[in-house]
Amino acid sequence: MTDIVRLEGVTKVYQDGKVAVPALRGIDLVLQKGEFVAVAGPSGSGKTTLLNIIGGLDKPTQGSVYLEEKRLSAMTRGELSRLRLNRIGFIFQSYNLIPVLTAFENAEFVLLLQKQPAEERRQRVGNLLEEVGLSGLENRFPRDMSGGQQQRVAIARSIAPEPALVLADEPTANVDSQTASELLDLMEKLNREKKVTFLFSTHDPAVMERSRRLIVLKDGRIAKDTLK
Repeated sequence: MTDIVRLEGVTKVYQDGKVAVPALRGIDLVLQKGEFVAVAGPSGSGKTTLLNIIGGLDKPTQGSVYLEEKRLSAMTRGELSRLRLNRIGFIFQSYNLIPVLTAFENAEFVLLLQKQPAEERRQRVGNLLEEVGLSGLENRFPRDMSGGQQQRVAIARSIAPEPALVLADEPTANVDSQTASELLDLMEKLNREKKVTFLFSTHDPAVMERSRRLIVLKDGRIAKDTLK
């Protein structure tokens, strides 16, 4: 299999006034194309920091991060923005939908930034919204949708640009267990059929159970890394 993410000796230290607060301590990690991986651990263990660093939203204090063999620290701000736009999808627990845009427009948003042709956008987003179970809801605004429906829009938006990697930060945190199960079914299907690599941070036992690899962080270190 092909390596998609590689971390070498990644450390992250935040400054809280004069106090240094370590979030990650010497993380070595390789993710391969097509994996379906959950990162678990107590609050403050470094899960979100790890995802933010892999996604180029934050920089490590020490160490190197590679995405598809590109070293993130060697990239300019513009190159990093283009990498995130084209190769990484993001799913957040708070959905992060744009309230004044419809479901279709939210799902289409990244494709607009990519300057994809209108017909390509229409067809791809229409197909994706059908895949995620939102046929007939294309013109609804986020305020008129349930939490599960909003998260389905967010999943469609993350997949629309056909990224290599989707980073999902607590994607089931704000939905009920039935909706969470349906969302996981959907993401497993997208992983299986489109070969997109998924990396979750989670407290949800259902996500840990469904993952095919479970990484447990404790005090900023990998305490366990289990293939199922």
